[in-house]
Amino acid sequence: MLRAAGVGLGDEVVVPAFGNVEVAEAVTMAGALPVFADIDPATYCLDPAAAEAAVTSRTAAVVVVHRFGRLADIARLHGVGQRYGLLVLEQGESEAPYDEIAQRRERAAYLDTKLRGVRTPGDGDGHTYQQYVVRVPGNGRPDRDAFARAVRAKGVDCRVPVKTPVHRLPEFRRCVSLPETERASDETLALPVHASLTKRDMQRIVSACNALGGLLQPAF
Repeated sequence: MLRAAGVGLGDEVVVPAFGNVEVAEAVTMAGALPVFADIDPATYCLDPAAAEAAVTSRTAAVVVVHRFGRLADIARLHGVGQRYGLLVLEQGESEAPYDEIAQRRERAAYLDTKLRGVRTPGDGDGHTYQQYVVRVPGNGRPDRDAFARAVRAKGVDCRVPVKTPVHRLPEFRRCVSLPETERASDETLALPVHASLTKRDMQRIVSACNALGGLLQPAF
């Protein structure tokens, strides 16, 4: 899509650093330079103000990635594109059947009301819960990782959604301030909400997480 739009050598493309490296790789494959902008801490998608702040005279495009089943503020991001004459491309997630989305939302609502000691994602605007991502409060990664190990030891399958933001990877290392990206990388943990989970499975998740609540600082 970038190549078809004429993006190439000498151009810059604003992208998120929180997420998959493939987006930045696609920019370099087109011959352009990826420029990383910070995320909105609620949606984990590009923050429109941060994206606009990253625009230079060489910027040709912005790549917006919808994350975890939450949509980016695409209206404001298209507004940035219109103000500066930029191409705005969207990368979505695979669509699930409506029934499956409804079941994930039901499980997410259960966790929202039962979990203690972590910050839950809330329902948001049209959240489809491709991943149910909580924040583990504390002093960053050691707390989140210790929490994840303890929860896994109780039989709950959980995963760190973004282990290393792209701007920290050797091939894309940048000296850039992305505080929300850094914080999200250190604090986020994805808990299961897929449709095959039983009521007993959901109770196990809540029990495992809430048993650790006393080890953490209060959720914010």
